[in-house]
Parts: sequence; structure tokens; C-alpha cells
Amino acid sequence: MPLALFWFFAVLMLVGGLAVISLRNPVAAALSMVASFVGLAGLFIGLNAYFVGIIQILVYAGAIMVLFLFIIMLLDLKTEEKRTPKVVPIVGGLGIVLAFTIQLLGVLGNTPDTKSQPLDLAAGAAEYTERSPGIAAKLEAGSLPDVNLVGDVIFTGYNLPLQIVGVLLLVATVGVVVLSSRQTT
Repeated sequence: MPLALFWFFAVLMLVGGLAVISLRNPVAAALSMVASFVGLAGLFIGLNAYFVGIIQILVYAGAIMVLFLFIIMLLDLKTEEKRTPKVVPIVGGLGIVLAFTIQLLGVLGNTPDTKSQPLDLAAGAAEYTERSPGIAAKLEAGSLPDVNLVGDVIFTGYNLPLQIVGVLLLVATVGVVVLSSRQTT
């Protein structure tokens, strides 16, 4: 990724994040979060994580933010505008930011500065030869099939947790619909 694009997406992500916590209008804050998600997706794509970047756009910037906007529209925004900011939550938030910054500096200070090794696609192809010949063929051809690898890991190693999360999301969606219909009647 060119350095100019990296800085563009990084600044877009940070400005969007700052706008989320500084804007008083919830809809504007939600749209700022979309801008932050787009910046993060650009950084993922710049790191050759195309699948994660596209999923970031489709799932978070698309589906999750539409859900947030629906929830914001269901809330009574006039009562939120009357609230005055309190000092204790602001000090608590700044304390969390300070603790996270100290922890991040500690981790970065103890991390050795080594160059990453290129992926050994031949070894990966040998591992997938019997289990998934399609993935092995793509790895032998020199391409990295991100979607196939993620799908293989999720559906072979984590199928039960994936199904449980799906049921939880369905129950949460039905709960939101039931709660919102009670408030309107």
C-alpha cells in the first residue's frame, strides 16, 4: 500500500472515531462510525486482507450500521438532548484511554522489530491435499484463497459455536422486534 493511502485511511478512521464520541446528534455519530469503518476496511485491504476488508464493509458498515440507525430512530431523541454531560463518566473514559495507551506502549516496547516471513504456500497445500483438494490446488497455484480457508476453519473447527451464535443473534433480533412493538402500542 502506498504510504499516502495508508495515511489517508488511518486519518479517516481516526477522525471518524473522534466524531463518533464528540458529535451530539446520534445519526451523525452513526454515520461517522461508517466513515471510521471504511477507513479500517481500507487499511485491511492495504494489508492484503481482502476478505476481512470486504466483510468489514458489508457486515459492519452495511448491516450493523443500518441496525444501529433503526435503533436510533426508535429511541426518543428529545430526552437524550436534554441530558447534560457528567464529569465522572468523562474522567472514567479518559482513564480507560490512558490505561489502554500505557498498555499499548508497553506491548510495542517489548515487541521485537522483525521482518515478517513470506507464507509457505507449498506447506499449506500439502496440509490441505487430502482434506480439501480445491484449497490445495489454489495454494499450489500460488494464490491464497482467503474465503475458502476461512470457511474451512469455521465450518470444520467451529461449527457448533457458529450455530450457537446464529441462534443468539436470531433471538436478539426477535427480542428487539418484540420490545419495539410494545413501545409503539
